[in-house]
Amino acid sequence: MHNGLVVFLAYVLVMATGAWAIGRALAATWRLLWQCVPYAILLVLAGRLVFWGLSGGNNEDFLQGFSGLYVDFVALIGIAAAAFRLTQARKMVTQYPWLYEPAGPFGWRERPTSRTE
Repeated sequence: MHNGLVVFLAYVLVMATGAWAIGRALAATWRLLWQCVPYAILLVLAGRLVFWGLSGGNNEDFLQGFSGLYVDFVALIGIAAAAFRLTQARKMVTQYPWLYEPAGPFGWRERPTSRTE
């Protein structure tokens, strides 16, 4: 396998895992979804810097490496948002089982109330 391909695959794996961890951590601590944005920005910048350094790191590659920041950012936000929603839905159903029931992997709904009058 070519060294560049190995570096790229490691980069994708680490970045996706980091984004998943960001989403889970924010949902587990009852934060808001928009807080994924600053963490994703930091993750993208750190990841690009590491990728640039591992792939030989000269000045021309450094500037070209930052051209794909938007694609990385959108992908990481998508992964973080999916992890956030999945964790939040699971947390709502397990923490409040008398109020909510699962409605698919990313949602919940109120339990039907049985009124006896």
